[in-house]
Amino acid sequence: MSCWDTVQMYAFRSLGYGERLLPRDDFTLCKQVVLIGSGMIWNVYFGLVALMTGFVLATALALGKASVRPWLRKPAEWFIFIFRGSPLFIQFFFAYFTFQSLKSVYPFFDPFTSAWLGALIVLVLNTAAYSGEIFYGALLSVPKGDLEAADAYGFAGWAKFRKITWPTMLRLAWPAYTNEAIFLFHATTLVFFSGFPARQQGGDALYYAQYFADKTFNPFVPYPILACYFILVTLAIIGVFGLVNRRLNRHLPSAVRSRLRLKPQLLR
Repeated sequence: MSCWDTVQMYAFRSLGYGERLLPRDDFTLCKQVVLIGSGMIWNVYFGLVALMTGFVLATALALGKASVRPWLRKPAEWFIFIFRGSPLFIQFFFAYFTFQSLKSVYPFFDPFTSAWLGALIVLVLNTAAYSGEIFYGALLSVPKGDLEAADAYGFAGWAKFRKITWPTMLRLAWPAYTNEAIFLFHATTLVFFSGFPARQQGGDALYYAQYFADKTFNPFVPYPILACYFILVTLAIIGVFGLVNRRLNRHLPSAVRSRLRLKPQLLR
């Protein structure tokens, strides 16, 4: 079997297309690269959807925590505290058993017990809590001079937030938010251990990496392949977020523009 045949058979196996049976022998490098890459489709799905949805929720949480109204501030504070104070791994298990219990009473929750939705919800809530705290700190750091200038020009309400407050908040928070986005994509590997079943036994990248490690008794091939895929995803995130950062700071002189300074988070 040529490498091209392997690509045709296994490139989209994680989505339920192509050969259903995993290879039982002749574990070539091509098979490992293709199948682990197929599993990366799910990791990218989890990270991308959670990032976009969590961004909207994080903005709402930051505004709620900065509100003077207790009925808005307190729920936002407790939401951020709970999801930042508990391990993501425990959140996965708690959500899974919660959805399983609800499923037995309300059939509506049946899709929530699958990884494509249930695990995604956990990732959305988790990244929203961390990003919300980042945005809240940036919101408090918006220079008062900018807000006073906006008032002087007649900006108020939604127009003031959309044109002055929100862009400045993003500009201040973007370097830290970039680190959160990278960590989120790395955290998608925890879905494999979460208990949520994969769609049609497809599995994510770690599922295939562990399969090859168990079959070949050699973890030093599949896991470095997995690491290389995540390094490529990280480089893509840095590139895209760098372009956004440049866009947010386009009005500043080049000598004073803030640059992305990535500080790896070993612990959360």
